[in-house]
Amino acid sequence: MTYKATHKFARISPRKARLVATLIRGKRVDDALSQLEFSKKRSAWYFKAVLNSAIANAEEQGADVSTLYVSESRVDEGSVIKRWRPKDRGRAHPIHKPTSHLIIQVGERN
Repeated sequence: MTYKATHKFARISPRKARLVATLIRGKRVDDALSQLEFSKKRSAWYFKAVLNSAIANAEEQGADVSTLYVSESRVDEGSVIKRWRPKDRGRAHPIHKPTSHLIIQVGERN
């Protein structure tokens, strides 16, 4: 049985968030939480919240938390927030602020 949690439109670049996603993929839940706790990456904070939500979803369904592991951890691209920066001589340069969809799925080991 698998249990899923998502965070949509997280204000972090998908390229930066994928570094942390690969860090916790396939690990036991308590190992993944400790890895996220001490990571210096900014996206670790987002993933920690999503992982705690997935664990809570599993507990709500009656799963044994000690046997849970991260079966899927992925980052999809969200929409891009587009802004403009005024430049010299009346010009405007674009600013692209990327967003991410963070998906974590935990499963039970037998």
